[in-house]
Parts: sequence; structure tokens; C-alpha cells
Amino acid sequence: MAKKQVEKEITVEDKLKTLYRLQEKMSEIDKIKILRGELPLEVDDLEDEVEGLNTRIGKYEADMKEAEGAAADQRQKIQNCNLKITKYKEQLDNVRNNREFDHLSKEIEFETLEVELAEKKIKEFTFEAKNLAEQVEKNKELLSERTLDLNQKKEELDSIVSETKQQEEQIREDVKTIEAEIEPRLLQAFKRIRKSTRNGLAVVCIERGACGGCFNKIPPQKQMDIKMGKKIIVCEYCGRVMIDPELVGLEEK
Repeated sequence: MAKKQVEKEITVEDKLKTLYRLQEKMSEIDKIKILRGELPLEVDDLEDEVEGLNTRIGKYEADMKEAEGAAADQRQKIQNCNLKITKYKEQLDNVRNNREFDHLSKEIEFETLEVELAEKKIKEFTFEAKNLAEQVEKNKELLSERTLDLNQKKEELDSIVSETKQQEEQIREDVKTIEAEIEPRLLQAFKRIRKSTRNGLAVVCIERGACGGCFNKIPPQKQMDIKMGKKIIVCEYCGRVMIDPELVGLEEK
């Protein structure tokens, strides 16, 4: 029963003031984020690029080793073929008939062709390995540049974060305290409006008879209702909660 009594004592005016306090705190956090600028995104992009370059270099190096291994296999094949050719030529001196001679001649011809084919493949694999080695070197240079950029950006970001960390932590604690004073549905509405606006303003004061968010004119009767502070009124154009500046101790511009 006592709880219901306390809830009844929270007027719409109190709710508007609390929402405005929350908006002020969230705007302070937004300013800190603006101070950091695009650095967090730049750091993320550079980290992704560095990771991608490492992956690419690893693939190039694996392909290069494979090409070098394939060339080595072909060199071994040439050695084996030459051994066979030598053996077959020695056997030619001891042939007993034309049939054996023809057979050995064909074997020598076949192994000779195998040598020529292997030599051609060695050239191809060597050329491929050379190109891959150039790509590895090129990407390693790029990786070195990007890693340097990343470290510089990280240092810059860490410096800004360290300067504002304590301040931001205190503001976030204040935000939690204020949010606890706001009913869940109203808080969700506040967060939803903030997400839908570019500047993160969910609560704005009226200025010269217009919405302080989108600057569209407010009808006289609605202006009067806002000044009364008896109900929560949102702008029909931008959806922001509108509040009378005098309610929060400001002078209307």
C-alpha cells in the first residue's frame, strides 16, 4: 500500500525533470564519444586489416612452400628418369634381338619425354614460387605499415580513454541511479527515441515556440500543455519528448 502511495506522488512534472537529467548525462557521454571521434572504428578496421594480411601472408607462404616442394619432386623425378635412361642405354649394348632393342629404345624415349615434362613443370613451379615470394614480401611491407598505424591509433585512443575513463565511469554510475527512478516503459521509450535520432537527443526544450530537436513549430495549445507540465508530449514530427525550459531552470531561447 505504501508503495502505491509513493508511485502516486511522482508527478508528470517530476518524470519530465528526471528524463531531462538523464538526457543531460547521456549527452555528456555522447560528448566523450565525439572526443574519441572515429578512432575506435579506425582501430577496429586496422585490426581487421592486420588480421587479414596475416592470413593472406600465411596462405601465400603455404602455397609457396607447396610450389617449391612440387619443383623439388620434379627434380627428383628427373634424377630417377636419368638413372633409368643410363640403365636402359647400358642394356642396349647387350640386346639379343630387335624386339629387346625396340623395347629399350621406347623406354629411353619415354623417360626422356618425362625429363622434358619435369623440366617444364620445374620452370612453372619456380615461376609460381617466385611470384608468391614477391607477394609475401609486398604484403609483409604493407603489414608493417598497417601495424605501425594500428599501434599509433591505439596509443592515441588509449590516451583519450585514460583521460576520460574516470569521468565516463562516474557519469555512467549517475545514469544508473537516474534510470532506477524512471518507470521501465518510459525508460524504454526514452532509449528508443535516442536510437532513432542522429544527435541522441530524446528530450528537448521548446525554443521560440518550436521543437528544440527538429525546429518545427508547435501549435499554441500544445505549447500551453507543455508549459503546464501535466503530461508527456512528444513532437509530432521527430518524436522527441518536449519540455518547457523553465521547468528545468532554463530560460527559453
